[in-house]
Amino acid sequence: MAQRLFNTLTNRKEDFVPLEPGKVRMYVCGPTVYDMSHLGHARAYVAFDTIARWLEASGNEVTVVRNYTDVDDKIIRRAEELGLPPREISERYIAEFRKDMAALNVRPAQVEPKVTEHIPEIVAMIARLLEKGVAYQADGDVYFSVRGFPEYGKLSRRKLEEMLAGARVEPGEKKRDPLDFALWKAAKPGEPYWESPWGPGRPGWHIECSAMSARYLGRTFDIHGGGKDLVFPHHENEIAQSEAAHDAPFARYWLHNGFVTIQAEKMAKSLGNFVTIRELLDRYDGETLRYFLLSTHYRSPIDFSPEGLDAAQARMAYVYETLRRARERIGDARPQGGEILHREVVESIWPRFREAMEDDFNTAAALAAIGEAFPLINELVDRKGKQERERIQETLARLLEEVRRAGEVLGVFLQDPVEWLARHRERLCRQRGIDPAEVEARIAARARARSEKNWAEADRIRDELSAMGVEIMDSPGGTTWRVQG
Repeated sequence: MAQRLFNTLTNRKEDFVPLEPGKVRMYVCGPTVYDMSHLGHARAYVAFDTIARWLEASGNEVTVVRNYTDVDDKIIRRAEELGLPPREISERYIAEFRKDMAALNVRPAQVEPKVTEHIPEIVAMIARLLEKGVAYQADGDVYFSVRGFPEYGKLSRRKLEEMLAGARVEPGEKKRDPLDFALWKAAKPGEPYWESPWGPGRPGWHIECSAMSARYLGRTFDIHGGGKDLVFPHHENEIAQSEAAHDAPFARYWLHNGFVTIQAEKMAKSLGNFVTIRELLDRYDGETLRYFLLSTHYRSPIDFSPEGLDAAQARMAYVYETLRRARERIGDARPQGGEILHREVVESIWPRFREAMEDDFNTAAALAAIGEAFPLINELVDRKGKQERERIQETLARLLEEVRRAGEVLGVFLQDPVEWLARHRERLCRQRGIDPAEVEARIAARARARSEKNWAEADRIRDELSAMGVEIMDSPGGTTWRVQG
């Protein structure tokens, strides 16, 4: 099956064919760095990181460019509020963003350009638009003339008349037409600025992505990604200014992830209903957040709730406990190509996973496919019988290999199971006020009672621990425990 994806530009699912066979060039709109990132940002960057991982796993060389908007009205306002230079604000939140992405196992992009480091490219592109007559100057500002680009609206499928009804001229703007947008903003007192042929100023928001994508990916590239909220006006404006400047198609495939919602309303800083990634990382493992986000198709909305994240956390605990048990039984054994049990099930897992990912990167279906491995792993770990030992070992090794392959694509199930479970237990103990030392002391007391055949006392201690929210598991290797739920 060919790779299929939904292209916002054509409004349909189509085969993905890179411009250059075996090489994929992708631009993903990065954050405006004036505050901590929220779960909506996590949704976008987990989605496009996973898409890039799958395209690589499919044999492509993938180049991802993800920018930082490090000069902007929001950054300037935040700097004024805190009494700090704008650059200090942007650098602070770039560092915080990188910490959050590392916790979510989102890999750095191959290129992460900053707007302030690409002013010459931006100025040159604006100059080209002026030369072509699709932009104009107005007292130090430069605007793009929307009516000068006949195809404007082709991404969002909006008509100029409809856009005009909602358009307005902000105080201080000198547009000829309410639909026009700023390419360059004349400097205001106290704001950061750069010299240009039109006087001191700074870039408008939209021009930055066009200039930086052309610098690193060329005038025409394969995939442009971002949230659905960027379709209009940001991505629509990118197309207009890029294609007007270069007389060439811009991005060939446009991918947009769905919103994170809270009670069906979009999560956004402007609405005041957002939850930061860092707040969630205080309660949940980063891999749990990633699993939660991947459990819904990237184009669909995903509703945030503590219950949903708790369910994802419980699922991750189940997965890692399953992997721990399997590793305890077979160690680091790898598949040897021997005879396996449940061949039909085992050999169907990866084809189903691949089919899901080739169908517009359907991570929800991909997780369901790899999820078939875990109950089978548990069944085999529990199975006895010397005659089947070698086949059990080979089957478990094969299943663990499939989990690893899928995990490399999805960015989950990659940690050491014992270490993950230990951190998970520590987190739950901290949240529920459970003292691990007290639990260990009671387990030791129970062991003494059992050795003395004082079964009533042993049962009493077990019940006490259960009332605390602690479940104990006895095995030939000793007693272990975990926090329930």
